Amino acid sequence: MTENTQQSPDRGPMDSAPELPTQYAPAEVEGPLYERWVERGYFEADAKSDKEPYTIVIPPPNVTGSLHLGHAFEHTLIDALTRRKRMQGFEVLWQPGMDHAGIATQNVVERELAKEGKSRHDLGREAFVERVWQWKAESGGQISGQMRRLGDGVAWSRERFTMDEGLSKAVQTIFKKLYDDELIYRAERIINWCPRCLTAISDIEVEYQDDDGELVSIRYGEGDASIVVATTRAETMLGDTAVAVHPEDERYKHLVGTEIELPLTGRRIPVVADEHVDPEFGTGAVKVTPAHDPNDFEIGRRHDLPSLTVLDEHGVITVHGPFLGLDRFEARSTIVGALRAEGRIVAEKRPYTHSVGHCSRCKTTLEPRQSMQWWVKVGPLAEAASKAVREGDVAIHPKEMESRYFGWVDNLHDWCISRQLWWGHRIPVWYGPNGEMVCVGPDDEAPTGEGWHQETDVLDTWFSSGLWPFSTLGWPEKTESVAKFYPNSVLVTGYDILFFWVVRMMMFGLYAMDGTPPFHTIALHGMVRDQFGKKMSKSFGNAVNPLDWMDKYGSDAVRFTLARGANPGVDVPIGEDWVQGSRNFANKLWNATRFAMMNGATVEGELPAADRLSATDRWILSRLNSVVAEVDAYYDDYQFAKLSDTLFHFAWDEVFDWYVELSKATFAKGGPEAEVSRRVLGEVLDVTLRLLHPVVPFVTETLWTTLTGRESVVIADWPADSGFRDAAAEQEIATVQQVVTEVRRFRSDQGLQPGQKVPARLDLTGTALAAHEDAMRSLLRLQPAGEGFSATASLPVAGATVALDLSGTIDVEAERKRLAKALAAAEKDKAQSTAKLGNEAFLAKAAEAAVEKIRKRLETAEADIERITAQLAALPGGNGTTA
Repeated sequence: MTENTQQSPDRGPMDSAPELPTQYAPAEVEGPLYERWVERGYFEADAKSDKEPYTIVIPPPNVTGSLHLGHAFEHTLIDALTRRKRMQGFEVLWQPGMDHAGIATQNVVERELAKEGKSRHDLGREAFVERVWQWKAESGGQISGQMRRLGDGVAWSRERFTMDEGLSKAVQTIFKKLYDDELIYRAERIINWCPRCLTAISDIEVEYQDDDGELVSIRYGEGDASIVVATTRAETMLGDTAVAVHPEDERYKHLVGTEIELPLTGRRIPVVADEHVDPEFGTGAVKVTPAHDPNDFEIGRRHDLPSLTVLDEHGVITVHGPFLGLDRFEARSTIVGALRAEGRIVAEKRPYTHSVGHCSRCKTTLEPRQSMQWWVKVGPLAEAASKAVREGDVAIHPKEMESRYFGWVDNLHDWCISRQLWWGHRIPVWYGPNGEMVCVGPDDEAPTGEGWHQETDVLDTWFSSGLWPFSTLGWPEKTESVAKFYPNSVLVTGYDILFFWVVRMMMFGLYAMDGTPPFHTIALHGMVRDQFGKKMSKSFGNAVNPLDWMDKYGSDAVRFTLARGANPGVDVPIGEDWVQGSRNFANKLWNATRFAMMNGATVEGELPAADRLSATDRWILSRLNSVVAEVDAYYDDYQFAKLSDTLFHFAWDEVFDWYVELSKATFAKGGPEAEVSRRVLGEVLDVTLRLLHPVVPFVTETLWTTLTGRESVVIADWPADSGFRDAAAEQEIATVQQVVTEVRRFRSDQGLQPGQKVPARLDLTGTALAAHEDAMRSLLRLQPAGEGFSATASLPVAGATVALDLSGTIDVEAERKRLAKALAAAEKDKAQSTAKLGNEAFLAKAAEAAVEKIRKRLETAEADIERITAQLAALPGGNGTTA
């Protein structure tokens, strides 16, 4: 049987546990409960503990952010894992904190300044950064309060911020180490440039979308010495320094090595042969603008072409008189007009839909731009990150997500880590008056003297968040926390930031921590979507503030809904109706536990031995242990939907709808059997509430502490499967359920009201049901067969016979006519379905889905015929026994 797991002796009971109110009011319960948990230090982690560690870091939300459904979903899963592990006796650290979110935060503060008619340049760098810190103190981090609403069991005393002193030291330390190992370098390359944020952004921060543009074909040169090129960015032609063709393209071999005129500019540019050019695409010739296109940049390097920058950081033309000062989009149409006037336009296609990169922060169209930037040489780092997964040091769950991981990490380009911002970790490099360059570590003295100055760029936000699993523990110092809690046990995060964040942590963790990966398992989940599977967005009008649902239905209802949708790596649809259903479940838990306690359910004393238990008691304890085992297996496989569904159906269907109902007759009789069942019911509720606690912590805390009188379910022991199983009892109760279900269906089919009592005689001879007759009569509203009893319907079910006297309760003739009509309809459906499935022509042309629909229709018709025929036979005057 289940282990009778009570609180250990050093944890005393709560002060006079209150009686349960008649209704559950989440708004009155959740806030005070959470503060009590925090005050008692339940969520803190002790690095000196001899318990086995279990560590999870929070994916640090942006300091500018607020709790959205995606956060609530992810936090629910992490909280469930950590609460269970805490109950299992682990020293649990759920590490909280926030990311400084360089671009996003700077944008927020710049917008605030704009309201005052100022820019950051009016303040200067130092004053602007101070203003951002002021904003952070006053307005940033509202998400912390929202995490408390959700019930996040994080170690608040360890909360970190990616710009705090300790993490800044970690950033400077690893930058210096990478620099010294020649894994960080400075070079001029093509980068993604945002003309709105005025900074470079990395490849993974680019959002591609199909935009309507134009494809313009332009003739360069004259006569036989002319070539037609096509472009969607006509404004960049001002920076062309060559035209490229494929070396084997016979059409242009006579031109390779010659020069042709670049229209509008008065310059002549060479024709070069390069294998990058696809001779089958378009005209087989491409314009080469090395300063404004990554592919052209590489062609330029191969052919030693000059790079001409023709757009400034705002996307404004910087060359050639007539177009000087025009915005890039205005310049595009103006240049096309000028080319058309000269007869240079060969073809124009509008609209021309093509994929265009946009800034993930502000949605501005990005501009490829040649710029001097800082880079991480990712080759050896990415190789180690790939090897750690391939060799099994790190498991990705679900396993099918491995291909996405390898697809990214095996094809990484060098990472541009410099950003032209003021808010962030400033790159720790100093430049001297004579071209000197010195990288300064946290314990080094920065160079001083005339002409020395620090690099003005800051680091990409993902650089510091990539250190999160160990910088939050005090690294680079050799702290007790690093020794205890690194590596993390598991990383729970969305597949959408697998590339942004997970790969960065893998590379830095393996590099900084002597080859030890930052976590043992990467558990990836999907995205939250609306009930129709559509992405949630304010622009779509389907975005949901989870706080609104928490206010309306309680945090437990939101959490349970999210957990029930959480299949590994799969997107999660959610609708308000489902949250209402979860609220109903919380209410069912409340009402059923309250009823049980009113009927004497108790956890006091040892659980009675098996020979003192009824079949009903043995059945529920056998099922309880099976559920414990199933839930454990699902947790270990990160199957949150399955474990939540298992607990939902066990609690609602088996405990409340069957065990409690079957036990009512026992409770009414009283005596020793009732006392045993009260203890069993207490045990079942105790274990069920503990199993549910990690997902629905608030209602289970209130119910469990009231039921047991103990301190808190947060620090209770996790239930263990004792191995007790009773197949015979399970079969016996399954038979009871079969009889009750069939008779209930018959009553419903006859139009009887659920509470309407009917005289009945039960023949249970030769079955194991005799002990359950009182319970079955109570569940089925069956009165004893007294004098004058005359059976008008007889139901043989599972070896038993239930004879009913329906005289006076139904109009037999009207019921027979209704059933006959329904039977005819079912037989017609069967005939039509059978005919279609026997039609070879139909089967040859119909889609498989249509054929399957017909098969299902046939199965339904056959089941209806069998059911209705039995109902007709059970009516007086039918073929059934009526004695």
